[in-house]
Amino acid sequence: MNKYRTHNCNELTKDNSGQEIVLSGWINKKRDHGNLLFIDLRDNYGMTQCIIDKSNDFFKLLEKTQLESVIKIIGKVVERSEDTINSELKTGDIEVNIDKFEVLGKCKELPMPVFSDQEYAEEIRLKYRYLDLRRKKIHDNIILRSKVISFIRNEMFKLGFLEFQTPILTSSSPEGARDFLVPSRLNPGKFYALPQAPQQFKQLIMVSGFDKYFQIAPCFRDEDARADRSPGEFYQLDLEMSFVEQEDIFQVVEKLIVNVFTNFSSKKLIYEKFPRISYDESMLKYGTDKPDLRNPLIIYDLSDIFIRDDVTFEIFKKLVKSGSKVRCIVTKNTKEKPRSFFDNIDKWAKEQGASGLAYFTIEKNENISAKGPVGKFFSKEALEEITKITGAEVGDSIFLACGKINDVEKISSQARDKIAKDLDLINENIFAFCWIVDYPMFEKNKMTNKIEFSHNPFSMPQGDVKDIDFDNPLSIKAYQYDIVCNGIELSSGAIRNHIPELMYKLFSIAGYKKEQVNDKFSGMINALSYGSPPHGGIAPGIDRIIMLLANEKNIREVTMFPMNQNAQDLMMNAPSEVNEEQLKELGLALKLKK
Repeated sequence: MNKYRTHNCNELTKDNSGQEIVLSGWINKKRDHGNLLFIDLRDNYGMTQCIIDKSNDFFKLLEKTQLESVIKIIGKVVERSEDTINSELKTGDIEVNIDKFEVLGKCKELPMPVFSDQEYAEEIRLKYRYLDLRRKKIHDNIILRSKVISFIRNEMFKLGFLEFQTPILTSSSPEGARDFLVPSRLNPGKFYALPQAPQQFKQLIMVSGFDKYFQIAPCFRDEDARADRSPGEFYQLDLEMSFVEQEDIFQVVEKLIVNVFTNFSSKKLIYEKFPRISYDESMLKYGTDKPDLRNPLIIYDLSDIFIRDDVTFEIFKKLVKSGSKVRCIVTKNTKEKPRSFFDNIDKWAKEQGASGLAYFTIEKNENISAKGPVGKFFSKEALEEITKITGAEVGDSIFLACGKINDVEKISSQARDKIAKDLDLINENIFAFCWIVDYPMFEKNKMTNKIEFSHNPFSMPQGDVKDIDFDNPLSIKAYQYDIVCNGIELSSGAIRNHIPELMYKLFSIAGYKKEQVNDKFSGMINALSYGSPPHGGIAPGIDRIIMLLANEKNIREVTMFPMNQNAQDLMMNAPSEVNEEQLKELGLALKLKK
């Protein structure tokens, strides 16, 4: 018999009544009732209430033992009286009368309580992460993470995928985020890079003749932290398939995602076949390529309205003539809302750096009219045209934004979310997935005015290669796609460009010479020259999937040992300085900025 326990702390029931048992765990909570001391004993599995009587020789010692000390108790299981049953605990029908106990691991004074899920400063939580992880909510989140990853792995095997591991030390890539660099001792002056993703390797696996690959892949990017992005490292379900088209990828991933989310959440999926939304449509209707489809509000373009002679809103009219766009959001049945509702939205928009949001409400007396600060600038005919474009009706209100395309998309997207929250339009108990497709292959850098890849440089352009207008690169669409849920991007993927000549051509548009492509992507470009199958893949983010399933707003809550906002591990004191001998061995010298 194991000397530390006969059962775990979530196992005992009335069926064990009268049995002598051994439990080990942490002292979660103590309640001293004078002659009786109640101990909530906790382990990974759950909680058991234990009791010791004042007449017991161990009473005073246990009374003084610090919370979160690890103890072993020997005692007898007894049924609780009906009025003391705790229905919230699986072991709530019983308690354990302690005969003996032993301290297995002492605990000194705690920097933060464990039995409470009260919020504490990030610095304390991350410095003492091992204590933070004992708290029920985050402990359950990490267990959920393990179960989800195990489930995904089994589902991938069922779908015919093979699991392979790709290298962690690789070459630096000129695209994407900043690399983490690792100096090479055996090759002085040269560096490895930690992989931002296994992109090239998984394509090489397809070239090697394997048909379906996956791994739960660690990825490393030297990026700033956000609520939905860890600084430094994260994990993704990386997968690749040969002899597939875009729709084949969609079918596999949709099946997997639906199974994961229906198995691990009680929330409803409003689409089991995810809507396909083009990038252009998404930017117009939602102002972003990460739309939250739980939000019913739609953005409409009204730029042409302001060219009309019977619209006298001169500020917008001048801006439109100079190239700006006007976007609007319709709110249904808001005519009874107080003036403060509209003014607060306008004030909020100014706080975001925009010039504000104009607004009016549609009314009808004898003819259609508009009430509000800018309503007087629109004729009856112009208002009729607006209602035709937007579907707005009498009693609805219209918010207007004007600006350069990127600026107006940004504030319209933010306003769509803000207004929906203020009007309580978002159902928090559903998941709304969609695919964003037809991404542009290239974009123009606003600072340098140069053509750059907009998404993934290894993607296949759409259409027959003979018909692609390479002289007009901004018109080229790619077989690139993102999967989005509730406004969070879960994944990016693409059908890959497996034709070397086409890859050289596309990289030349982005300013890369053939020699540079051969230098930076020698392994890939050589491999594609030896018979490559058409292939494609995707890589859903594990951390973000768990964040959604756990109903958390910050990715830190589902990551076992996260860094802080400054990419520091406060628990292990990383990054840390290294000594001169280590630097000398690597042929490095530090030249710190003042």
